[in-house]
Amino acid sequence: MSMRLREELEAYLFLLPWILGFLIFLVGPLAASLYFSLADYNILQPPKLVGLANYQTMFADDPLFLKSLRITAIYTFASVPLIVTLGYLVALLLNQKVRGLAVWRTIFYLPAVVSGVAVAVMWVWVFDPDGGIVNNLLRLVGIEGPAWFTDPDWALTTLILTSLWGIGGGMVVYLAGMQGVPTHLYEACELDGGGTWNRFRHVTLPMTTPVIFFNLLIGIIGSWQVFTNAFVITNGGPANATLFYVLFLYRQGWKYHKMGYASALAWVLFFIILIFTIVVFKTSGWVYYESDQADQSK
Repeated sequence: MSMRLREELEAYLFLLPWILGFLIFLVGPLAASLYFSLADYNILQPPKLVGLANYQTMFADDPLFLKSLRITAIYTFASVPLIVTLGYLVALLLNQKVRGLAVWRTIFYLPAVVSGVAVAVMWVWVFDPDGGIVNNLLRLVGIEGPAWFTDPDWALTTLILTSLWGIGGGMVVYLAGMQGVPTHLYEACELDGGGTWNRFRHVTLPMTTPVIFFNLLIGIIGSWQVFTNAFVITNGGPANATLFYVLFLYRQGWKYHKMGYASALAWVLFFIILIFTIVVFKTSGWVYYESDQADQSK
C-alpha cells in the first residue's frame, strides 16, 4: 500500500463518525420527510403515497395555512428591522469608554442566554391585564391597558415587542465588528475634519455592514421559525391571531397526526427561507468588504 493511499484511508477512517452522523441524522431525515410529504401518513399506519395531494390541500383548501403565512410574514417584517436597529444602537452605546462598561454589556447580553420557556412565562406575568407590571404602570398615568395576549388586536403586536428582549445576541456581534474597525481610519477621518457623525457615517457604518448583513440574515431565518413564545404564551390564540407557521406545522404533525401534511409544510418553509436568503444575498450590494476593495485596487 502506497503512503498516499494509506493517508487517504486513515483520513476517511477519522471522518467516518461525522460521515455516518451526517447521513443518518441529516440526509436520512431529509429524504424521509420528502417521502412523507408525498404520502398520507398518520404515524400509526404505514404511509400511503398520494402524490402532490398534501400540497394541493395546503394551497387550495386550508385557510389556516395562508393565515399562518401572513402572521409569520408580519412578524418577520416588523420584528427583524427593530431587532437589527436596536441591537446596533445599543452596541454603539456600549462601544464608548464609560464607567462600568463590562457590567452594562453583561446586563444587555444576559437575556439572550436565558431559557425561552422561562422568558415566555415571565412575559405572561409582565403583560397580565389585571396585575401585570405594564398595565399597573399605565394606570399610574390614567391609561387602562389592553388585554395584550388575550386580545386579538394586540396579541401579535405584544409578541413582536417581546422579541426585542433578545437584542443582546446581535449586540455582541455588532460590538465585535465595531471593535475590529482599524483605528487609522478614524484618525484619517479626523485629519480630514470629520466629526462624530462623519466618523460614524463614513467609517463605522460601512465597516460594520458585514455584521449587519449577518444579523439580518440570521434574524430573517429565525423569525420564520418562531415557536416557543407562541406555543407557551398564546398557543396560537386568541382566534388564531398568533398562529405562527411552525406552530401550525407542529399541530398538524403532533396534534392531528397528519405527519405527511406536516412534512409538506416543512418543505414549503424550507423554500420560503431559501427564497428570502437568496433575495438578501442578491440585494447585498450595500455590504462593504475591505478585501474586495483591496483586490480591485490591484
